[in-house]
Amino acid sequence: MPRSAGRKKAAASGARDAVSRNPLSHPAHPLLKMLEGGDRRSIGKSNEAAALVLEEPGRMDALFSGMASGDPLVRMRCADAAEKVTALHPEYLHPYKDVLLNTLSKTGQKEVRWHVAPMLARLPLTEAEQKNAVDILLAYLNDRSSIVKTFAMQALADLAARDGKLRPLVLRHIRELAVTGTPAMKARGKKLLARLDTAAAR
Repeated sequence: MPRSAGRKKAAASGARDAVSRNPLSHPAHPLLKMLEGGDRRSIGKSNEAAALVLEEPGRMDALFSGMASGDPLVRMRCADAAEKVTALHPEYLHPYKDVLLNTLSKTGQKEVRWHVAPMLARLPLTEAEQKNAVDILLAYLNDRSSIVKTFAMQALADLAARDGKLRPLVLRHIRELAVTGTPAMKARGKKLLARLDTAAAR
C-alpha cells in the first residue's frame, strides 16, 4: 500500500474510533475551551481548531460534541471547523452521518445550519438517506438567512452532480432563486446552473 494511502486510511480509522454510540453525549473537551468567548461576528479560533483536528482526526468527536453545546458561540465555531476539515477530508464525516441527518440538521441556529448544508452533500448516502438530505436542504431554501439558502443551493447542486435523477428538481429551485434571491444567491445560482448544464452535456 502506498504510504500516503496508508496515512489516509489510518486517519479515517482514527476518526471512526473516536465515536461512541452517541457522539453528542461526550463531556467537554479541552479543544472546546479555545472556541469560547467573543460574539457571533467572530469565528474565534475555529481555524486553529480545524488545524488541530487535521493533525489528529480523533478530535473530530470533540467538534461534533461542541455542535450540541449549550453555548451558541461554541456550536457555530465547531460547525465552522468541522466544515473546513471535511472540505479536505469528507471521509471524516462518515461516523457522524446519522447525527448530521437526524439531529444537527434540525438545529435552529443559522450559523450551524449553513455549515451543516455542505457537510450533508459530502456524506455517502443510501437512496433513503439522500431523500432525507434533499428534504432538509429544500427546507433550508425557505430559511430566513440568505447565507443558509445559498449554502443549501450549493449542496443541492453537489448532490445533483452525483445523482442525475435529482437534476430536474434541483434545477427548478435554483432557477427560481437565481431570479428572486439576494444578489449573492443570484450570482451563486448562475454559476450552479452553468455547472449543472455543463455536466449534463457530457
